[in-house]
Amino acid sequence: MFPEEELEKKKTKAVSLGKPAAGQCLCGKVTFEIDVPARWAWHDHSPASRRAHGAAYATYVGSWRKRFRITKGKTSLARYEDEATKTVRSFCSHCGTPIAYERPRSPHMVNIPRALFSGRTGRQPLYHIAIEELQEWAYTGEPLVPLKGYPGVVWQRSKKKKRTNSEGMF
Repeated sequence: MFPEEELEKKKTKAVSLGKPAAGQCLCGKVTFEIDVPARWAWHDHSPASRRAHGAAYATYVGSWRKRFRITKGKTSLARYEDEATKTVRSFCSHCGTPIAYERPRSPHMVNIPRALFSGRTGRQPLYHIAIEELQEWAYTGEPLVPLKGYPGVVWQRSKKKKRTNSEGMF
């Protein structure tokens, strides 16, 4: 093959994305997939996402809209549009699972909760949005120990007060 032909073949060859990442809602009525790798992934600590998910923060993966597909249950999707921010959140009308989050400033993107995927998405969440909104009650990696008598339960021991040098010396 001539070098020009080889170059032309490389230009027209589609990038192999591999097997899509699949996900679903809690009840399984809505399933979807994205082509991997996802565009990005992040932790969102904003009050809106915290309330929409009922959690300390939401972790999302972002995908180009054209690489996101509802594979089952499109008619089971309900939408909520926040009139003030013009953001749209889609969720399963049967079990309430949040499925997608769309923002007007990124019209070609759709953001999907990371926890809904059964496997890898090609991106690790490296970014934190609204970190100043991190709740003081959220787990941030402190050491945990097993709770005696409760298999599978761990807890964070309360911090013991350290004695100062003048306390209890004599």
